This record gives sequence, C-alpha cells and structure tokens, in this order.
Amino acid sequence: MIFDKVFLSFHRMLLFAVLAILPVSSWAGYQSATDTYSFSPPVGSGSGRSFALTGSGRITAVRVWEAYSNYIFGFQFRYGYIWSNVSGYRHGQAQEITLFDGEFIVQISGKYAHYVEWIVFTTNMGRSLYAGEPHGHSFNMYPTNKGAELRFLSGSVQGAITSVAAHWGVLAVPHNVTNKHI
Repeated sequence: MIFDKVFLSFHRMLLFAVLAILPVSSWAGYQSATDTYSFSPPVGSGSGRSFALTGSGRITAVRVWEAYSNYIFGFQFRYGYIWSNVSGYRHGQAQEITLFDGEFIVQISGKYAHYVEWIVFTTNMGRSLYAGEPHGHSFNMYPTNKGAELRFLSGSVQGAITSVAAHWGVLAVPHNVTNKHI
C-alpha cells in the first residue's frame, strides 16, 4: 500500500512537471518563430489608398517606376518566376534589377517629403537599384534579425507613392531549391 502511494505520488509529480514544462517549450517555439520577422514603419505622408506588394517565395527581381527623375510612381516584385501586380502606377521610366542566386534585399533607403522621391534597394551582395532624385528627409530600413530579407512592401499611393514600409523575414528555403532559371 505504501508502494502504491509512492508510485502514484511519483506519477503525479511527473505529470505536473510535464504540464509545467509544456507551455514553456511552446512559448519558446513561438518566440523563435516571431524572432524571424521585423517591420520598418512607414515613411512619407501616407495619403491616398494603401497597398501591399506581396508574393510567395524569394524576391528575385525589382522594378521601380520614376518620372522626370523625381517621384516614385510604382513598384513591382518578381517572386521566383512570377511578377506581382504593380503597386502604384507604371508611369515614367522603369528601373530594374534582377537578383542572382542567393541574393536578396537587405536594405531600403531613400528620401521623402509628401511623396517618396528617391529609393535605393540594396542586396546582401552589395548591389543596388536607385530610382528617383535625392530630395527631402532621409530614411533607412533594414531587418533586425540575422539572415532576414525583404519579404514585402506596404504603403500608400496618391498619384505617386506617398509612403512605404518594409516587412522583413527569414525565408525558409529547402536546401535543394535555388533561383536558377531552367
């Protein structure tokens, strides 16, 4: 009888320990998942309609439309082999960069006033795409997590782009997948 009480007591303690540890381990998994994402808040006036330029997978190319070497009018990303819709307008001259295998956007900088007037996308390989004219207040956006890259843009447009915000994340890419063209 004493053995049964000790045995039950041991199992209750074991059950209590497992139940106490389970939420902590779940929280630790949750925290590590959220540590792979960061957000750079919007810059610019923010007037007009909002947009979100999103897609699936890694960004493999970027297009930016500028007019008169001044305002930024539109953005378009290619995710893998598929071009997104244009956020903003296809107005003026398009500037474009195609990324190499393993290359991704790690910084967005530029200048803004009412509109976003100048923007620079910089990659982990040191290459950059410049569009617009450097007038206004400076901004600099980058991920807060090691290995993170630009996942999507959001912002506002009213004629030209009035605000832009960056969303960063660590992309989980299977080891056998590349950006190579077939």
